[in-house]
Amino acid sequence: MNCDEKNELDRLKEVRTASEDIFDGVILHVKKDTVRLPNGNSAVREVIRHIGAVCVIPVTEDGNVIMERQYRYPLDRVILEIPAGKLDAPDENRLSAIQRELREETGYTADRWSFIGDFHPAPAYSDEYITMYLAQGLHRGTRDLDEDEFLDVCTVPLSDLVRDVMDGRISDAKTQVCVLKAARILGY
Repeated sequence: MNCDEKNELDRLKEVRTASEDIFDGVILHVKKDTVRLPNGNSAVREVIRHIGAVCVIPVTEDGNVIMERQYRYPLDRVILEIPAGKLDAPDENRLSAIQRELREETGYTADRWSFIGDFHPAPAYSDEYITMYLAQGLHRGTRDLDEDEFLDVCTVPLSDLVRDVMDGRISDAKTQVCVLKAARILGY
């Protein structure tokens, strides 16, 4: 079968027949859905509903990337990642959201913004999608971190980040995707 055959996709669809709220948190909302499978049988799907997020790979004129080192509680360690954040509202303009996040977290603003795609970090159990941007023409300013936000800002050559992604030293999915996309776009 050709993966481009869109007329065959309906035969794979699952249809929700019931839904139950399991958890309604600040960031995550968990549902337990019952679905009818393509063969007519039923199955349970636990789904995390997420408001959505944005991320940016800010690249300087000399090919360095503005990065963040941040402690991630679920991993119990500090990781290196690109600037990112969740939307404040489901209908928030995604470009405005990432412009705000870049300024708040790093102090940087940018003259040029390029949309480089959307991706679903965990489509087996979450509807979250992250919109990715490339920022260029950077200007350094003052950070304005949220009161519960603690992170360090550093710069790393894009070529080093590509190597670190390929060698498995960067585990964050959004950072991996953006680094490789930006390297391709910018000819690294």
